[in-house]
Amino acid sequence: MDFNKLFELIIAASLINNFVFTRFLGLCIFFGVSKKMETAIGMSITFTSVMVISAALSWVVFTQVMMENALYAGSPDLTFLKIIIFIGIVAAFVQSADTIMKKVSPTMYYKLGVYLALITTNCIILAVPLINAGEGYTFIESMAFGLGSGLGFALALIIMASIREKLELADVPRPFRGLPISFVVAGLIALAFTGFSGLITL
Repeated sequence: MDFNKLFELIIAASLINNFVFTRFLGLCIFFGVSKKMETAIGMSITFTSVMVISAALSWVVFTQVMMENALYAGSPDLTFLKIIIFIGIVAAFVQSADTIMKKVSPTMYYKLGVYLALITTNCIILAVPLINAGEGYTFIESMAFGLGSGLGFALALIIMASIREKLELADVPRPFRGLPISFVVAGLIALAFTGFSGLITL
């Protein structure tokens, strides 16, 4: 097992190719739950867990079922259904996480609200298994990429939440209050993340 490759995958997914600040994906949840640090941390843990487990399950289904089926003569190639299959896997796991959180932490469940359900169709959650399938990553590499992507999203949420909480006390001009100043801050953070470009070449 090449630990250097796994480390590079995690660093690349979390910093260099951060889905929020360099690929601009998952912005609906990003702006929705980054108002308070508590909800940002709760979503970070949930999102990262869903990311890693869904990446692992999607890899197993794609390589051991869909691709194996395509190898047999006369069997239909089901790989074109990967988007639908991946959505189903994520939806099943998110529903489980939804039920568990409702029982374990009702307060956090109601604070996350509709954004917890939106994880199912979040473009980052779907992008990770699709990239894993396209790049031909192994099972461990797929999990490492999922972990790195989840940590990158968590980092983005926590950074944004810490700034937005400070902005609540700032004298922001009226036209920029709310989402406008949040977009400005996100753009500035994205500029800072461009400094990681070229750090690792995969």
